[in-house]
Amino acid sequence: MLTPCPLRPFAQLLLLATVAHAALADAKDSVCRVADLPPLSDRPLTVDWLLDGSPYTANVYRTGQADEIILDNGLLRRTFRLTPNAATVGFDNLASGQALLRAVKPEAIVTIDGVRYEVGGLKGQPDHAYLLPEWIDSMTANPAALQFAGFEVSRPQARLTWKQVRHHAPEAKWPPPGVALRMDYTMPPVATDRSAESRANLAQLQKVRLSVHYELYDGVPVLSKWITVHNGADRKITIDHFTSELLAAVEHSSAVEDRGTPKAVPNIHVQTDYAFGSFVPDQANRYAVHWLADPEYLTQVNYLRQTPCLLEIRPTLGPDQDVAPGGTFESFRAFLLPYDSTDRERKSLALRRMHRVVAPWVTENPLMMHVRWSDLKTVHRAIDQCAEVGFEMIILTFGSGFNIENDNSDYLATMQGYADAARAKGIEIGGYSLLASRSVGGGNDVVSPPGERPTFGHCPALTSSWGQDYFHKLTRFFDQTGFRLLEHDGSYPGDLDVTVRLPLQKGLLNSRWAQWKVITGFYKHCRAQGIYLNVPDYYYLSGSNKCGMGYRETNWSLPRAQQVLHTRQNIYDGTWTKTPSMGWMFVPLTQYQGGGSAATIEPLDAHRDHYRRMLESNLAFGVQACYRGPRLYDTDRTRQLVKHSVDWFKKYRDILESDVIHGRRADGRSLDWMLHVNPKLHPRGLLVVFNPSLEPIKKTLQINLYYTGLADNAQIRVGEGPLQTYPLDRKYRVSIPVEVEGQEMSYLVIE
Repeated sequence: MLTPCPLRPFAQLLLLATVAHAALADAKDSVCRVADLPPLSDRPLTVDWLLDGSPYTANVYRTGQADEIILDNGLLRRTFRLTPNAATVGFDNLASGQALLRAVKPEAIVTIDGVRYEVGGLKGQPDHAYLLPEWIDSMTANPAALQFAGFEVSRPQARLTWKQVRHHAPEAKWPPPGVALRMDYTMPPVATDRSAESRANLAQLQKVRLSVHYELYDGVPVLSKWITVHNGADRKITIDHFTSELLAAVEHSSAVEDRGTPKAVPNIHVQTDYAFGSFVPDQANRYAVHWLADPEYLTQVNYLRQTPCLLEIRPTLGPDQDVAPGGTFESFRAFLLPYDSTDRERKSLALRRMHRVVAPWVTENPLMMHVRWSDLKTVHRAIDQCAEVGFEMIILTFGSGFNIENDNSDYLATMQGYADAARAKGIEIGGYSLLASRSVGGGNDVVSPPGERPTFGHCPALTSSWGQDYFHKLTRFFDQTGFRLLEHDGSYPGDLDVTVRLPLQKGLLNSRWAQWKVITGFYKHCRAQGIYLNVPDYYYLSGSNKCGMGYRETNWSLPRAQQVLHTRQNIYDGTWTKTPSMGWMFVPLTQYQGGGSAATIEPLDAHRDHYRRMLESNLAFGVQACYRGPRLYDTDRTRQLVKHSVDWFKKYRDILESDVIHGRRADGRSLDWMLHVNPKLHPRGLLVVFNPSLEPIKKTLQINLYYTGLADNAQIRVGEGPLQTYPLDRKYRVSIPVEVEGQEMSYLVIE
């Protein structure tokens, strides 16, 4: 029975959340009860949440049933029964009206000291194709599962510290507003038929407490989930394995045959902070997110019962983590975003909105120069030129001679001088470091399991003595020099290591987990210090700011005209999964890997038109490129060109860094375009149109302005010209005549 408690102010609940495990020293110490919760009342969908999410606030509610609670924000609803054990009995996409759940599963699974335990859950559902309320009433608890003990309601807590020093998105909030629910579980009773030794051992495990955590955020249909295990025993325990989410989801489709073609999974995006080894989310989460066949779903249409409709969120190996007496283990966090549409653009907008909410540092988007050489003269010239044209950040690039691992005091003093000189001009400075794709020797390299090899051929073990010294050097470098950016090339890609590297790594089973903890711990430290992170991997949820937009490096050795088209194609493709600020591009001012003079812009003045097109092709989409070379301009004409482009970008920066609506992908044959939208801004939209041909093109474009929030009419001007009124049709579209000169860009401002 839940112990009655008065409603507590949120300030008290936040304090309680920090001592939650201590409060669970006794199973009866539950800290809230159903009767204390506000009653659930349905809220109409008054406005599209992608236009205005403010009506959709999250809370935990009671229903008319004494043993039921609901997480709800008007867009997403998760329903729990609390007796005879706690279990999810409803998961509904309120924005689409679709039920997402077809069967009851345990809330989690954990293996402790070799014994597998279900956490909560109910048994006895007669058919796993759908779930009827009357079935739930007759379902029973698994006596061998962990038993529900109580719950607590509070607000979301920051999972890492964000020192916000680049205010490109002033509306960004951290931690994200919403509601947090913690549900606590105790170990199952000790069976009397056990031996005395076994009973004594299990009696110690009775002091272990497990909590399942949920966060639901305001304004977005995003739910976060993770588990913690507190060891109250007087001996260590080992968390061999865990599954933090089992969701028996409604299948996407029902195919009778299995002919080896890819199977569609439910229309739910799942992302974790246990992500690495890719530029895109689905691939980066492959070690944590698993869509599987459900062996209990006996009535599915697929003859072999292989429909992927059971979501399991768990590490593929390990974590094999020891927890000392009094210690607490915390899993990685998963974020579930059920889409309310199958439309690609709408799904993309939802994913981008999720990133801005759960990792708002991705909105930081400084203009950056990759300085080709790190000598005093070149660096000071770069600082002066960046300040002159409005660039905001300098990176001492790869191959420049910069060495972040050099901890000689004289070298650190020189770098501090660079940082002081840059700061005096309002410029941030940072540097490059290569990690994973190299060998360091001395027994410090990853040793792969038989038949496998590291992702990049070689990889230092982050848990080795070299690895620990490496991160110590990086931390010391930033602390002593005032540098405020790290481009961390070849970040940890998820490689396994069979080597014992105590105290951090016991061997193969915990090697991936241990190395992930090292790299994410460092990135979180950087985020807390305001250090900007360029990382070519998917560490956004652990503090990284930017990853590659998605390009093939050798393409920057192609002739200049081809690079321009590739730039706009790469941005068009990359912004399906990234906001403009989440991906970097590249501009080789000097030769990059090859291609000679035909592939480079230097001498800059001789190729001003191409330089302008590269600036426009990035800045007009709100994307920052790495402009790699010894200088940004070589003549006054070139200086004016760069400054004009940067001034234009900064004038429209807010809308350019907002969402994009994909128009026509660049193909070199006709106009290509994209639309920036933000219903909270003025202007609400900005259309950028490019003509890749040599001749002028005049065309009427049909543009959908729905996501600008405009409904009847739009005031539109070409460039800085006069506003004209355009009516919107019933599908929120306007027909706009445009004329763009050969190899030029035009823009239209939408009020």
